[in-house]
Amino acid sequence: MLKETMILPNGVAIPKLALGTWMIEDDKAAEAVKAAIALGYRHIDTAQAYGNERGVGEGVRTCGVPREEIFVQTKLAAEIKDYEGAKAAIEGSLKTLGLDYIDLMIIHSPQPWGDWAVEDRFFEGNLAAWKALEEALAAGKLRAIGVSNFQKADIDNLVDNATVKPMINQVLAHVGNTPFELIEYSKSKGMLVEAYSPIAHGKILDNPDIGAMAAKYGVTVPQLCIRYVLQLDCLVLPKTSKPERMKSNAEVDFEISAADMDVLKAINAKDYGDASVFPVYSGKV
Repeated sequence: MLKETMILPNGVAIPKLALGTWMIEDDKAAEAVKAAIALGYRHIDTAQAYGNERGVGEGVRTCGVPREEIFVQTKLAAEIKDYEGAKAAIEGSLKTLGLDYIDLMIIHSPQPWGDWAVEDRFFEGNLAAWKALEEALAAGKLRAIGVSNFQKADIDNLVDNATVKPMINQVLAHVGNTPFELIEYSKSKGMLVEAYSPIAHGKILDNPDIGAMAAKYGVTVPQLCIRYVLQLDCLVLPKTSKPERMKSNAEVDFEISAADMDVLKAINAKDYGDASVFPVYSGKV
C-alpha cells in the first residue's frame, strides 16, 4: 500500500497513504518522520498551524532517502487571507522546513479558525492567498496546490475565478461521518480528495458495530477505517508518532466487500468527545 499512488491533475504522483503529524511536538517530529520513512512511508503531512514544520523538515532531510522520493505536504495558515501575507508565509514554510520546494501546499481552511462557520466565506481573501500559491507553483517552489475543508461555494470561488484550479481537497472523512456529496463534488471539479482523521480522532475505537466489522475481517479498527477511506477512492492520512501504529496502519491490503461498505457508509458516529472544541469536529461548516 505504501507504494501506491494517485495522480494529481498536473501529473504529479502523490502516495495514497500519508503520515499525519498534527499534535506531534516539534522536538519529536523528526524522529517520527524518520521512523515512518524507514517503514516505507513516502508522504508526510504537516501544517503551519501544527508548529512542527521545523521538525518535519529535519526528519525529511536526515532520513537517508533522496528528497525527490518523499512527498511533503503543508498548509497555509487559515488566518492568512491576503496576497502579501500568503507570499511571506510560503517563504516561511520553505525556510522552516529547510527544503528547496514543497510538493503540495494547501489553504488550511476557507475561513480563519476564529470565524469558523460564520456567514462570510472570505472569497476575496482566499483568491488573494491562492494567487500567491499560483505564483509559487509557477516558480517551482511548490509542485502542486490545493485546499482543505472547502465546501462547494468555496471550491466554486476558486474554480470560477482562479487561473490554476485547486488540485486536491483535504476533508474530514471517516466511517460514521463521510461527506459523500462534498467528496463527489470535489472529484467532479477534477480534484483528488484526501481524508484526515480517518479514525475519528480515536473515538471510533469504542464503536461496537465498527469493532464487530473489524473482527469479521481479522483486522484492527484503525485498519478497517483506513481501508474504508481508500475504497472511497480517497487518499488518507492517519496520524501517529508511534512506529508500531505506523506499521499497522499501512497493513491494509485487504478488501471490504461492497455489502459491508454499504453497512459502514450507513453508520453514524460523530462524537469526538473533548476534541469537539476544535472547529473541524464541531459539526458546523
